[in-house]
Amino acid sequence: MTDSQGALPAAARVGRASLVVNDLDTVTAFYRDVVGLSVRHRGDATATLGAGGDPLLDLTEDPDAPPRPARSAGLFHTAFRVPSRAALADALDRVRGAWELTGASDHHVSEALYLDDPEGNGVEVYRDRPRAEWPTDGAGGVEMDTLPLDLDALAVEGRGEASAPPGTDVGHVHLEVADLSAARRFYAGALGMNVRQEWGPSALFLAAGDYHHHVGLNTWNRRSEPRAGRGLDRFELVVPDAESLAAARERFAGAGVDVAPVEGGAADEGVEVRDPDGIAVRLRAGAE
Repeated sequence: MTDSQGALPAAARVGRASLVVNDLDTVTAFYRDVVGLSVRHRGDATATLGAGGDPLLDLTEDPDAPPRPARSAGLFHTAFRVPSRAALADALDRVRGAWELTGASDHHVSEALYLDDPEGNGVEVYRDRPRAEWPTDGAGGVEMDTLPLDLDALAVEGRGEASAPPGTDVGHVHLEVADLSAARRFYAGALGMNVRQEWGPSALFLAAGDYHHHVGLNTWNRRSEPRAGRGLDRFELVVPDAESLAAARERFAGAGVDVAPVEGGAADEGVEVRDPDGIAVRLRAGAE
């Protein structure tokens, strides 16, 4: 399997992320009160949260799910992208009032806040800088970095909003993988994302089109086993039309990746595949 660069349409984007949690009440309250998502649906063992009417996060309660093993691949963070610096400042205010940051960075292409949810799942809340300001490497890639973010300068731009505004979405998902080469063959080769930046032998950032990244991959914590335990169950990629979905299905089949219809739906309504670490990736066509 070789890189099939650009095969995924530039209009593709991340849809929902889905987590398995032990305590639905506690985790739902975190994403509502700290991240600022609204609860769109609540069942006995499930919840769906979003912003501006768009569903962004599914939670499924399993009190018996064990913690993620220390060596298992899985989620590094789910990254919720807000549409303005003021919205990022409001997120900072919510975190300072009810939670604790684990980090805050200026990545040149974006400004980001980092924290962990009550069950240890990584969370990023960020805003993009205008694309004209993104530094490039001369070969079409981006040049991201990790620099300190001036939180005091950010805080003064807040407007006191308690919720994330319409336009908030899941901008990217960052994964911890066991084998970066195998993950690259899956995400760039079979799925057809563009490699946007490589950080030596330990991290890779990929996207549909020229976004800075829709999927991040790293081996920083030396994970060596497949995904297991609670945490990330799957994430979703939305492609623009049925033709794009069919083309992705053909690429996966050609790469020897098993393709299954989304549970309860036909193959033209959505498909699910698993990456080399057992993380489920669901593809569907069109708007919600």
